[in-house]
Amino acid sequence: MELYKLTVHEAHELLVKKQISSEELVKAILKRIEEIDEKVKAYITVDEEKALEASRNIDKTGNFTSSLSGIPVAIKDNICTKDLKTTCSSKMLENFIPPYDATGVARLKQDDAIVVGKTNLDEFAMGSSTENSAFFTTKNPWDLERVPGGSSGGSAASVAADECIFALGSDTGGSIRQPASCCGVVGLKPTYGRVSRYGLAEMASSLDQVGIITKDVTDSAIILKAIAGLDELDSTTAHLPVPDYTKSLVPDVKGIKIGIVKEYMDYEIDDEVREAIANAAKTLEELGANIVEISIPHIEYAIWAYHVISTAEISSNMARYDGIRYGKRAKRYEDLIDLYRQSRTEGFGPEVKRRIMLGNYFLSADNEDKYYIKAQKVRTLIKRDFDTAFEECDLIISPTAPTVAFKIGEEVDDPIKMYMNDAWTVPVNLAGLPGMSIPCGFSENLPIGLQIIGKAFNEAEMIKAAFAFEQATDFWKKRPAI
Repeated sequence: MELYKLTVHEAHELLVKKQISSEELVKAILKRIEEIDEKVKAYITVDEEKALEASRNIDKTGNFTSSLSGIPVAIKDNICTKDLKTTCSSKMLENFIPPYDATGVARLKQDDAIVVGKTNLDEFAMGSSTENSAFFTTKNPWDLERVPGGSSGGSAASVAADECIFALGSDTGGSIRQPASCCGVVGLKPTYGRVSRYGLAEMASSLDQVGIITKDVTDSAIILKAIAGLDELDSTTAHLPVPDYTKSLVPDVKGIKIGIVKEYMDYEIDDEVREAIANAAKTLEELGANIVEISIPHIEYAIWAYHVISTAEISSNMARYDGIRYGKRAKRYEDLIDLYRQSRTEGFGPEVKRRIMLGNYFLSADNEDKYYIKAQKVRTLIKRDFDTAFEECDLIISPTAPTVAFKIGEEVDDPIKMYMNDAWTVPVNLAGLPGMSIPCGFSENLPIGLQIIGKAFNEAEMIKAAFAFEQATDFWKKRPAI
C-alpha cells in the first residue's frame, strides 16, 4: 500500500483501526518529497524532524478520534507557522520565523494534524503561475514544462503529486481555485469571514481568504469544519454557527437550481474547456438538477475593478515592509528615506513592485475618484448582480480557468494576459462568496476545472453539488504519472 496516495478520510480510517501508524504515514510523505520534489519544487521548507516527533507523540497517545489526527498537511508559505520559516516566497521575508501560528494552522494542530512543510507561491501571493516566486518556479506534476497555476501553486502541486495528504492555501482572486484546476485537485475558497485570516500575510485585505486544497470533496468538507468559525483575533470573521459539512456528502442534487452565467461563455475559452463545462452541466442535469441560464451584467468589468481595488490595498499592506521592524534591511543607505528605498528595492520582486506602483497611482489625489471609488462602485454592482442571480438559482457553475495549464515562460512577460487567467474567479472574491474548483475533464492529458459558486455562508450546498458530481464521474481519480 502506497500510503502517500491516501485521502484524509482513508488515512483516518486506517489510523483508527491501527492498520497504520502516524509515523508510517509521515515517513511515507517525507520519502515521497525526497524522491520527487526536486522535479516538482512544491516545497520551500520541509520540517522533517518536528513532523516525525509529532507523529510519534500522537502514536503514543493512540488517540485518533479527530478526523485529522496524525495526518500530514502542507501550508502555503504566506500563512504563519510558529518557529517555522514563513517567507511569502520573497527575499523580503527570506529568514522570517513567526512567533505564533495562524488561526487556521492552530486549529489544525488542535486536531493533531501534522505540518510537514511550507509550500511555494507567487511572491506575496501576487501571480497566477508561481513563476513570481523569488526562489524558484514550481512545476505542474501533470507536465513538468507547465505551470501549476498560482498563487497557491506549491500547495496544489504538492497535493496533486501526493507530497502531502492535504494543504492550506490562500485565495484573493482565484489563488486556490485556479491552481486546483491546473493540477486536477479540489480547491475550496470559503465565504469571506467564514475562516479566520489571522496569521495570513495580507495582500488585499478585503479579498483575501484562507482555504483548502484536497484530493477529493470529502476531505474538503472535513477540513473546512475544522478551520472555520469565529475568531476573536480576526474581527472580520462571522458570528455564525459552523455546520457539519460532512452531512452534505450525499450524492443528491435533485431539485437544485444551477445557473450558468451567459456572459461567462461569451469570453475567450478553449474549445475543450467549453465542452467540458457543457458536459458537466449535462451530468448535473442528469442527476436531477435544474440548469438555468442567468446573467451577471457587470461581470466583464470584474477583472479591472479587482486589479484597481487589490493593488490599492497591496500598496497599503506592503508599506509595513520598511526595513526597520522586520524583514530585509539594506546594509547600505544614506538616510531614513534611502533605507526604505533600498530595503524595498532589494526585498521585492518585479510583480510586487508593479502592483505597489499601480496601487499608489490609483490612490493618488488626482486618481482616487477616477479609479478607486469607481472600482468600488463596480464591485457593489457585481455583488448586486449575484444577489439577483441567486433569486433564480441555488448555485452557479462556470469554468475555473479559460485554459488548461500553460507552459512555463509563456505568459510571464505579459501581465495583462496573465491577469486574464483569473477572469472567472475574481468576481467571487469581489462579492465575498464561496467558490470551489473540482476536476471535470481533460485536454491533452491536462486537467480542466469546474467552478461551483454558492450563496454567502452556504458552503454546504456547494459541497453537496460538488460531491454529487464527483461521485458520478471519475476525473478526480486520475493522478499524474510522476
